Amino acid sequence: MNYLKNLFTSLSNYNRRIKQLILLIFDIICLNVSLFLSYSLRFEIIWPISYISQDYWLFIVLPIITIPLFVVTGLYRAVLEHIGIKTAIAVLKSISLSTLILSFMMMMGREVSSPRSIFIIYGFISTIFILGLRYIAHFLIYSFSRSSNSRVTVAIFGAGKAGVMLAESIQESSKFILCAMFDDDENKHGTIINSNPVFSSKKIEETISNLNIKIVLLAIPSLGKSHRLKILNRLSKFPIRVMELPSIENIIDGEVTIEHIKEVQVEDLLGRASMQPIDSLLNKNIKGKNVLVTGAGGSIGSELCKQILDLQPNLIILYEQSEFNLYSIHSKLEGVETNCKIIPVLASIQNRYKLEAIFKNHEIDTVYHAAAYKHVPMVESNPCDGVWNNIVGTYRLANKALEYKVELFVLISTDKAVRPTNVMGATKRFSELILQGLNEAKESSTKFTMVRFGNVLDSAGSVLPLFRNQIKSGGPLTVTHPEVIRYFMSIPEASQLVIQAGAMSVGGDVFLLDMGNPVNILDMAKKMIHLSGLEIFDKETGTGDIKIKITGLRPGEKLYEELLIGENSQATEHPRIMKAHEEKLTLETVSEAITDFQDACKKQDNEKVMSILNKYVAGFKSNINE
Repeated sequence: MNYLKNLFTSLSNYNRRIKQLILLIFDIICLNVSLFLSYSLRFEIIWPISYISQDYWLFIVLPIITIPLFVVTGLYRAVLEHIGIKTAIAVLKSISLSTLILSFMMMMGREVSSPRSIFIIYGFISTIFILGLRYIAHFLIYSFSRSSNSRVTVAIFGAGKAGVMLAESIQESSKFILCAMFDDDENKHGTIINSNPVFSSKKIEETISNLNIKIVLLAIPSLGKSHRLKILNRLSKFPIRVMELPSIENIIDGEVTIEHIKEVQVEDLLGRASMQPIDSLLNKNIKGKNVLVTGAGGSIGSELCKQILDLQPNLIILYEQSEFNLYSIHSKLEGVETNCKIIPVLASIQNRYKLEAIFKNHEIDTVYHAAAYKHVPMVESNPCDGVWNNIVGTYRLANKALEYKVELFVLISTDKAVRPTNVMGATKRFSELILQGLNEAKESSTKFTMVRFGNVLDSAGSVLPLFRNQIKSGGPLTVTHPEVIRYFMSIPEASQLVIQAGAMSVGGDVFLLDMGNPVNILDMAKKMIHLSGLEIFDKETGTGDIKIKITGLRPGEKLYEELLIGENSQATEHPRIMKAHEEKLTLETVSEAITDFQDACKKQDNEKVMSILNKYVAGFKSNINE
C-alpha cells in the first residue's frame, strides 16, 4: 500500500507536460479499445477480428481525428486535480464531433461492410472510458495519494448560492475536505450538494461529533447581524474553528475562494448592530479646528486620531510619551491623503513646559485627553506614579486649556471610576472631579466634559489579547473569578461615541456610553478556546487541550463594573449616550487636594497618597493603614 501511495504521490509531482503526454497515450488506447468493444457488442462476439480486418483503417484515423479535437476543446489544458463539468462537456463535444466526421467519411469515401450503429455504440463507450480514465486518475493520484487524514474536515453553514460556490471551491482544495452542510431552511434538509448532505442546524452537535468536523465555514454573507450572532453563539459551544465568507459579490467576481475566508473571532460574538452617527455632532468640534489628542498612540487615542483626521480638522497634535507608539500612529496617519497638518509631540502630560509651548503656539480648539496609566495591578503597586500621571497630569493639562480658552476639553474616563475599589479607578474619579471643579471657574468659556465607559476590545491590557497569547502558548487561561463580568465595546464605536458625546457638552457633563450586555469572562474564555478549534481540559477524564485556571480577584478588582454613581441618568439626543448627575467638589477643594497630592508624590509617600484619595474620592477605601 505504501508503495502505491508513493507511486501516485510521485505522479502528482510530475511536470505538467509529462502528465499531458501520459494522458494522451492513454486516450489513444481508450479510443481504440472503445472501437474494438463497439464491434464486439454489435456482433455479439468476444473477438470480432474478422469484422475489424475489413475496417482496420478506422483504428488509425480515429485517434488522428479525435486527439486534435481534444486539444481544441481544451481537454489537455484542464488541470487533472480540478476536473468537473467543463471536462465532461469537452469530452462529449470531441467524441460527438469525431464520430460524425468518421461516419461522414465512411459514407462519402468508401463502401464498408460494418453497420453504422457501431459508431453510436462507440460514442457511448468512448465517452465513458475517457471520462472514467480522468476520474480514476484523479482519485488515484490525488485522493488516494493524499490521505484524508492530512486534510481538515470542514462543514458549511448555509446551503444557498454562496454555500454552493464555497463547496465547489473546497472540492478543489488540497487542504480541506467537505463533510456536511447545514441550513435553517427546512426545504433544503436532506438534499445533496456536491455529494454532501444538507442537515438541519439542530443536528450540529451530533454531526460535528460523528464526522469529527474541525472547521465550520459560514456561507451566509447577507445574514442579518442578530441572526448571525445567534448562529455564532451556538457554534462557539463546540471545539471547532469558525470562519466566514466576506461577501457573495466577491465570490461572484472571483476574488474569494476557500483560501480567502476570514476567521471568526470572539469579538464577533460580542458585537452589536451598528448605529449611524449624527454627522452634526461628529463635525462640531473637529472640522476646521485645531485638535490635541493626548495618549495619541494608545488604543483609544490612536483610533480617535484616525476618526478625527477623517473629519477634516485644520491641525491635529499627536501627544504621546511612548516613542514607539507615537511613531506607529504618526506613520499610519501620514499615509492618509489629507490637507490637515499632523504634528507628533513626544512628551509627558506632566511636562508643563511642553504643554505651555503647545497651547501657546497652536491655538488649540479641542482637547481629547486619553493619556493615563490604566493597568489596575500596575497602578495598585505604584500609587504615587498613578496619582502623578493621572491626577496631577490631568490638572496641569486642564489648567492650560482653561488658560488658553480652549473651546472643549474631553476626558476619557472609565467605569472603574464608579465607587472605585482600586487606585487606578480612584485617580480617574478624581480626574473627573478636577474637570467638574474647573468648569465652575468663570474666567474662561472652556467646556470641560468627561466620557465614561467600560472595556474596549483588544485595548492594551484587555483580557482578549491575554487569552489569545495564553492559547498560543498552550494555556492555561487565567480567569480571576468564575463570576466576574465585564462590559465590552469595540474601539471604533467607543471613539465615535466619545466625539459625539463631547459635542453635546454644556460644561461639567459626565456622559455614559451604552455598553450593551455584560459578558461573563469565564464564558468568554471557553468560547475563545472552542473558536481556536481546541477543547477545554477536563480534570475528571484527563482529556482536552487547554486548561482554565481560576486565580482569584486581584487587589482592587471588582466582580462587576458600573457606569453610574447616583441613581439617575438622563437621555441625550443620541440613543447610546446618557448623561449622569453626580456630586462635585469646589475648585478650591480640588486645588487643596492637588497640593497635597504633589507634596506626597514628591516624597514618594504611598500611604499619604492613599489617605488623600480616601478623603476626597467618595466610596474609595484603601488597604493601607493611615
